[in-house]
Amino acid sequence: MHRKTILYVRDKMAAADAFSHVVASIDANLEMCPAREMEERLSRVDLVVCHVDITRASDLSPLEKSLEDAGEVPALLVADDDALSALRLPAHVPCDFVLPGASEEEIRVRLRHLLWPGEETNSSDFISIDGMTINLATYQVHVNGTPVDFTYLEYALLAFLVTHPGHVYPRDLLLQRVWGFDYYGGSRTVDVHVRRVRAKLGGELATHLVTVRGVGYMWE
Repeated sequence: MHRKTILYVRDKMAAADAFSHVVASIDANLEMCPAREMEERLSRVDLVVCHVDITRASDLSPLEKSLEDAGEVPALLVADDDALSALRLPAHVPCDFVLPGASEEEIRVRLRHLLWPGEETNSSDFISIDGMTINLATYQVHVNGTPVDFTYLEYALLAFLVTHPGHVYPRDLLLQRVWGFDYYGGSRTVDVHVRRVRAKLGGELATHLVTVRGVGYMWE
């Protein structure tokens, strides 16, 4: 599952802040553009979010055609309350709608259904901390939107500690839980992997991976 790109058409900024927060918590990037630039960018995005008022609600055929021509790009419409009675969703592209005051959880669910239809991805698959997003379903880590290239064991060590915050784990226990019972190397290999994980995380994120002297490591 590749990292998705969502295009927010921003002539009207209804719900823009909520969308920014939601997209930061899932495995996706958010781009914004004015309506006049939408068509030229459709081929490079996975979903479009745009505003619908009463004047457009009954005839979305121009939008539907643009989405079809770009490869049936899905759309999430932010529909004004007074537009609901006239709203006719496009029939030939995946489409859904929310109201401008929709909760972030509702927006998250509707985006996920459009971006990953039929996949078993849910909010528990994603962990977001200080600009880092870990996708537990796809073993991917992004820091400030940039993918970080971890080896499997580096990723497994990071994911284990992040999903057990506040607990101190001795090196021998980490070897059992991350490397497995069949690993016969020395416990210092944990130190090597911790240094590599910290180096790849960088900055403030690296400080979350704490050394507890004489014991082991923890994520705080």
